[in-house]
Amino acid sequence: MSFLWSLIIGGIIGWLAGIIMGRDIPGGIIGNIIAGFVGAWLGGLLLGNWGPETGGFYFIPALIGAVLLIFIVSLILRSTGRRNA
Repeated sequence: MSFLWSLIIGGIIGWLAGIIMGRDIPGGIIGNIIAGFVGAWLGGLLLGNWGPETGGFYFIPALIGAVLLIFIVSLILRSTGRRNA
């Protein structure tokens, strides 16, 4: 059950990061979950583990990390000539 909860929270974090950046994450729901998980790792690496924790994610660093991840992915897609609306 905790794995399912982690997937849900990771998806929500990725979805919120996409809304903040105004970009769709490639891959739909799976992309949101991946962005949430990678964003949590990146945010934890850069900012540490602090703030409210749910589903194994520290929400604020995970959200900031996911926003940063989406920004980097959009830059890469733009440089290769692909659009990520």
